[in-house]
Amino acid sequence: MQEKDASRSRRLKAALRENLKRRKAQARARADGPRPSGPDSEAAPAAKVPGGPAEPQEE
Repeated sequence: MQEKDASRSRRLKAALRENLKRRKAQARARADGPRPSGPDSEAAPAAKVPGGPAEPQEE
């Protein structure tokens, strides 16, 4: 039973290590900023959300 527990512990440790590496890489990629997905790609305008912050009224 101890072998089974030790094996499971090693697998869990390796999985957690890989998950941490992946999350750090994702955080670095987000910090670098967004990258266009193609030559024709443009950012879509932000959608207005009902009940969202009110825009100032022009008089």
